[in-house]
Amino acid sequence: HSFPTRRSSDLKAPKKVAPVPEHVLKKRKAQEAIAAAKAAKLVEDKKASKVERKAIYDKAAKYLKEYKAMESDVVDKRREAKKTGNFYMEPEPKLMLVVRIKGINAVAPKTRKILQLMRLRQINSAVFMKVNSASINMLRLAGEYVTYGPPNLKTVRELVYKRGFACLNKQRLPLTDNKIISDNLGKHGLTCMEDLVHELYTVGPKFREVNRFRSEEHTSELQSRKISR
Repeated sequence: HSFPTRRSSDLKAPKKVAPVPEHVLKKRKAQEAIAAAKAAKLVEDKKASKVERKAIYDKAAKYLKEYKAMESDVVDKRREAKKTGNFYMEPEPKLMLVVRIKGINAVAPKTRKILQLMRLRQINSAVFMKVNSASINMLRLAGEYVTYGPPNLKTVRELVYKRGFACLNKQRLPLTDNKIISDNLGKHGLTCMEDLVHELYTVGPKFREVNRFRSEEHTSELQSRKISR
């Protein structure tokens, strides 16, 4: 048997690969470097997030222990007073929740100014106030336009978590991320929602900074009625 032979004209010369332009190589290298940096940052962010979550959990546990100790102390003193036939004088509240319950029509200029200073510009808006002689005088001047009372821990936590807003650059931003808190109050050692709750409820040393950072809450009419009762 004879096998067909290939002609030299049938043999194709290998194609020459065109060289990649230098600017394309530079672009590829830059993109690879950016991708590697993003991947490294993602790993670092995950590690930092894990550490941060643990720190927040530890803070929450510490604060919960503190709240329970405060409640137990009051209960023990009540029992002790009852055993000896005395009355236990409850400690004066350090925190007040103030809610505006009346409208803006026919408000005296002085009262309107007081309400503005208290940041109560709308009906059902609420603010936390530290109890002192100045705040008591303001509440007296506000008169029938507001209702107020000492909030419990549950009320403070619900208002911060469910209706909490930050006032940044004259804008109200919902507190949906702890990063907003850490970026603005991290220098004061406050990095999460539980820090805000603790600082407000206990009227801590950074109460003023927290109150400035936070915008006023807007409660429902039903909540306002409950507080007024």
